[in-house]
Amino acid sequence: MDRTCPECGDKIIGRADKKYCSSSCRNARNNSQNKDSKNMIRNINNRLRKNYRILEKLNPEEKTKTTKAKLNAAGFDFNYFTSIYTTKAGTIYYFIYDQGYLPLDGYFYALVKRNN
Repeated sequence: MDRTCPECGDKIIGRADKKYCSSSCRNARNNSQNKDSKNMIRNINNRLRKNYRILEKLNPEEKTKTTKAKLNAAGFDFNYFTSIYTTKAGTIYYFIYDQGYLPLDGYFYALVKRNN
């Protein structure tokens, strides 16, 4: 029984369980599958990484205060975070991994680092 490569259609020579004729065909097929969703995930991860670096740079200690203008100037996107922590008092912290921020009055933000 002749088997053909699902990517290019060439004949497959080799092991009985081999699916592609070459590594380049295997890579091309894997890269083309779910390209849109992988692109979306990559963009979100890049956005989270940028937000994390901004918080890390502005908060070299474990706690500090900054302004919304500084965060915006650095390119911070408030729509992307990894978790929300609500205290017993109802205060809501937004976290990007272990770096977090607390909106204080619309202009100032408290930056914190969670120690795990």
